[in-house]
Amino acid sequence: MSIRIAVHDPRGYPPVVIGKRLAPRLDSLDGKLVGLVDCLFDNSDVFMEQLRLWLAEHLPGVRTKVFKPKASWTDDPEMRAAIAAETDAAILGVGL
Repeated sequence: MSIRIAVHDPRGYPPVVIGKRLAPRLDSLDGKLVGLVDCLFDNSDVFMEQLRLWLAEHLPGVRTKVFKPKASWTDDPEMRAAIAAETDAAILGVGL
C-alpha cells in the first residue's frame, strides 16, 4: 500500500535560484587562508571546530578563520565581502 504525502517548506515560498559556476579550484591549500563558514544550523559550529582542528593537524600549512552570518536563512553581504577580501577559499558548514 503506498501513501501519498505532500511536504511543504515551513519558510513559505521558495526563492528563485539561479545556477552559477563553481569557483575555480586552487592547486593547493598550502599557505592559504580558508574561511570556515558556520551557517548557524544545528551543530554546524561543532562541525566547523572539528574541521578546523583536523586541518591544523593534517594540513599545518593551511590557516583558517571562522565566519558566522548575522542571522540564519538570510544573506549577509558584509560577511560575504569579508570572505572574498580576506580568504583564498571557503567551506560552508551546514550542520548535522
